[in-house]
Amino acid sequence: MNVIVAVDNNWAIGSGNRLLVSIPNDQRQFREETTGKVVVLGRKTLATFPQGMPLKNRMNIILSRDKDYHVKDAVVVHSVEALMEELKQYADQDVYVIGGESVYRQLLPCCSVAHVTKIDHEYQADAYFPNLDQDPDWEITAQSEEQTYFDIAYQFVRYERKKD
Repeated sequence: MNVIVAVDNNWAIGSGNRLLVSIPNDQRQFREETTGKVVVLGRKTLATFPQGMPLKNRMNIILSRDKDYHVKDAVVVHSVEALMEELKQYADQDVYVIGGESVYRQLLPCCSVAHVTKIDHEYQADAYFPNLDQDPDWEITAQSEEQTYFDIAYQFVRYERKKD
């Protein structure tokens, strides 16, 4: 399974249920990486999408503890165990965990690849992703040149879980 995330220098990912910054090239990279694939996300993350609707051209699987929660054009599961059962029908490399914080934390142990947009800035934030640079189980296997969007420097970094 993959995880895809944009983080700042403190591995912050959001504030007030919103992304820290919107970088068009990061959004394009996200679309290219996930279109035609399976995305796994939480209810709060879905609520931040336009009209609160699932992403087009992807299989959206929503993880929510609310047993009464239903979403048109998406599969809703109510536990990590139910999610894992649902994911058995898809190739592991076609599954992308896309947030938010609690979903990332629950599913990161199941992921083998992390696609991280590292933004060279420190934002006010209330949601964070685990710092893979401090986790001995992860290593950088690829990274782009530094890019800029106005005055924001960022780069795309691929991490892979080390093999035993």
